Amino acid sequence: MLPYAKRMESLPFSGIRVMMEKATRMEAAGEPVIHLELGRPDFDTPQVIKDAVYESIAGGNVFYTSNYGTQGLRSAIARKLQAENHVDYDPSEILVTVGVGEGTYCAFGAFLEPGDEVLIPDPVWLNYIHVPEYLGAKAVPYTLREENGYQIDFEELERNVSPHTKMLVIISPNNPTGSVLGRQTLEELAAFAIRHGLYVVADEIYEKLVYGGQEHISIASLPGMKERTITLNGFSKAYSMTGWRLGYMAAPREVIAGAVRLHQHINTCAPSFVQDAGVAALEKAAPDVEAMRREYERRMNYVVDAIGRIPGLSCHRPEGAFYVMVNVKQLGKSAAFLADHYLDQAKLAMVPGTAFGGAGEGYLRLSYANNYENLVEACGRLAEATEKLVR
Repeated sequence: MLPYAKRMESLPFSGIRVMMEKATRMEAAGEPVIHLELGRPDFDTPQVIKDAVYESIAGGNVFYTSNYGTQGLRSAIARKLQAENHVDYDPSEILVTVGVGEGTYCAFGAFLEPGDEVLIPDPVWLNYIHVPEYLGAKAVPYTLREENGYQIDFEELERNVSPHTKMLVIISPNNPTGSVLGRQTLEELAAFAIRHGLYVVADEIYEKLVYGGQEHISIASLPGMKERTITLNGFSKAYSMTGWRLGYMAAPREVIAGAVRLHQHINTCAPSFVQDAGVAALEKAAPDVEAMRREYERRMNYVVDAIGRIPGLSCHRPEGAFYVMVNVKQLGKSAAFLADHYLDQAKLAMVPGTAFGGAGEGYLRLSYANNYENLVEACGRLAEATEKLVR
């Protein structure tokens, strides 16, 4: 067998996908599994977006585009960023990527040296842990605590910064906690980044999915931050386009010039007709996005209230995204044990919080990107299986 490169030791299998694979095997054997492990919208892609891709293909738009992406999509993204995020970007400051996953790799791969350090939230979407370490850099966690509403503890952040720190990552709304960073937190974070000369990688993929009157604020819109922020965003979550694999990076021109050199060796370009669909999404799909957002909020409120009625479980009410971090600490078992227990005994697929970092111990991530009826059934099963544990 061809031996793996040693750097592969820092690249484990996704804890999310481990649970999905087990759940899928059980489902194939005829067991009635309810999937709450994947961050995948259950809605179909809006018709206006599908129509745009049909028209694009029918019109013969099936060839390579510029490595940077089409002028039409980059211009549409620039207009969106100005109108909604209050940041002025030229299309030359935007790179179209094959999803935010590739954008993450380009942001780190183009700029991190071995030995560099990146401050990352804990818990966090696992790419932000493993990609820097695969590149020989060090992911240094800063803890997001439930009792603090999953906001940033700046005393801890100051303790964790070092002469080797080059970047800081934020995800708002956050995967997996569902928290949204408020203006005061972001202003303090901006001052911290400027004081320490850090670049901020701001993942805003869930920006349109906020609840309870919360406001999404882009850190790049704050004074002195556009020139030191790499904003990553995409179409998978808000537009239910996970399989379309379309994202983008917005950053200073010199950052884009570096990232595109890596991007061109990974993917060349995003599919031409999918980029046309992205324009339609930005310009025509707002009513569809709002309808999905309202339904997510309805589901979230049901799930949070249902969990609150189950002895031994609790959770913080999310402000965005489509995840609940279920606090299982009272049950006295590890998150990994409980994830397996609920899957085996209740046919509920959830992800142990430890898949997202050490601070995830004592939690299970539940995705409410599933239909309302399934969520009602899931919460009933969750209550039954938990009752057996606390007897």
